[in-house]
Amino acid sequence: MKILWVNANFLHPTTKGGQIRTLEMLRRLHKRHEVHYAAIEDPKSPEGVARAGEYCSRAFPFRLDVVPKNSPRFVGQVIGGLFSSLPLAISRFYCREMEQQITRLMDQERYDKSVCDFLVSAVHFPRLERALLFQHNVETMIWRRHTDHARDALRRFYFKLQAKRMYEFEAQACRRAGHIAAVSEQDATTMRDLFGVANVSAIPTGVDVDFFAPPANAPRETSDLVFVGSMDWLPNVDGVSWFADEILPLIRQRRPQCRVTIVGRTPPKKIAELAANDKRVVVTGTVPDVRPYLWGATASVVPLRIGGGTRIKIYESMAAHCPVVSTTVGAEGLDVANGETILLADTPQEFADACLRAMAEQELRDRISEDGWELVRSQFSWDGVVGRFEEVLDQTPSASC
Repeated sequence: MKILWVNANFLHPTTKGGQIRTLEMLRRLHKRHEVHYAAIEDPKSPEGVARAGEYCSRAFPFRLDVVPKNSPRFVGQVIGGLFSSLPLAISRFYCREMEQQITRLMDQERYDKSVCDFLVSAVHFPRLERALLFQHNVETMIWRRHTDHARDALRRFYFKLQAKRMYEFEAQACRRAGHIAAVSEQDATTMRDLFGVANVSAIPTGVDVDFFAPPANAPRETSDLVFVGSMDWLPNVDGVSWFADEILPLIRQRRPQCRVTIVGRTPPKKIAELAANDKRVVVTGTVPDVRPYLWGATASVVPLRIGGGTRIKIYESMAAHCPVVSTTVGAEGLDVANGETILLADTPQEFADACLRAMAEQELRDRISEDGWELVRSQFSWDGVVGRFEEVLDQTPSASC
């Protein structure tokens, strides 16, 4: 097949779960199909375009000045978002040149199939009714959860407004799409119920078990607890803040020397200050490889209260033989069993108790690590996931009129 794949960004450096999912799938699809990849390039990361040949036959980069969230200009975008019909999470990535070029490509190249990767890419897609909309999250649910956990009335107002606009945009995109790929059956059910669509298929999340397997000389006991996730994604910031403010003090009551490592790119000031104020906390920022941090930790924590889709970081931890403590939201959509392949806890005290058990009970750690590893080894290889994706792509209307 000849496939047009449209995304909001290139896939290197690979620092986010959605990037990992897309990259691993495209690498395998590229071996069997001709893939044309269109995305916004980041001038600060030339690696993105330079390495696109690893997963596509042709790359179409587009320039857009995406304002960083830590820039004063972003405040202006937030204020402007009060008066836009589009949610800010969509409008800040709109590129008119990209929209026009994708229209030309679809007219000229006669693609067999087209993929709109992530909801944000729908703003550039001229014929979504002939495309597969690849939904890594149900974005509306994320913004509604932001509203539920807002710290004050002003944030609650803004999140509620953005949630309303996201619902309107997401519902329209899902209803227009030729077919929809969800990353879990739970997300697929949510989209059917929330948006009134029937053409939704679930595709599981995969993991490269061999890549994450700890070598004999892997670092050990470098940290008690580790969190891995992009720190420029608001649900991760909320989760880590909640952990530091409400859970870690409970852990320290019984384990005063508990060491915590927070691994992820672009931590905001309030996350970086956790390390400045506590020598037992390490905030790494961007790292070249997350695996040593998983290999060296006693347990991996996923204290998310806001989110959607599925957490690749959980399967990666399992593949690294690192037991996982997560909230129910953090493990949402994954095929996990509390007390067998993972420990689930939703209140600060329950989460603290689960962490303390994981740190104190070697037998529990070994059992959960082994069962979690066997789960991902036997059921969630990327080759199997890509086979399922191809089946869903076959159900999608032809990209050509």
